[in-house]
Amino acid sequence: MISRLLAIVVLLSGCTHVASVTNLSDPACAATFEESLSSILIEQKETPDVAVDLARQTQRILTSRQRGPRPFLVASPSGTDYTFFVQWKHERCLLRLYGRQKGFTSYTNNLTFIATREIPGCACSDGE
Repeated sequence: MISRLLAIVVLLSGCTHVASVTNLSDPACAATFEESLSSILIEQKETPDVAVDLARQTQRILTSRQRGPRPFLVASPSGTDYTFFVQWKHERCLLRLYGRQKGFTSYTNNLTFIATREIPGCACSDGE
């Protein structure tokens, strides 16, 4: 019983709050966001040209549609869909890749995440 209670406490204390970037239209923030996103995509075996193009498109879409804190999907021409979110943690904005799907194969890791990059120069808010 105690081990079960301890497991519940650990799970509850590890909750991750989704945030949004509040200054994504700022050129410095936009540049670091695009660099961070393209870096993760290249790490996931996307070509540099595709990664840079997807990062630029994603930044533009997120800037034009202020949707508040929520995950977002990046669909690559390679056939892979990537699921990201932004987290505000310890005064830093973090871009986290937590899901990847290609065809019928999907992988999700929402505990340690697949990849994480800091996005310096960006301000985040978790909506609270």
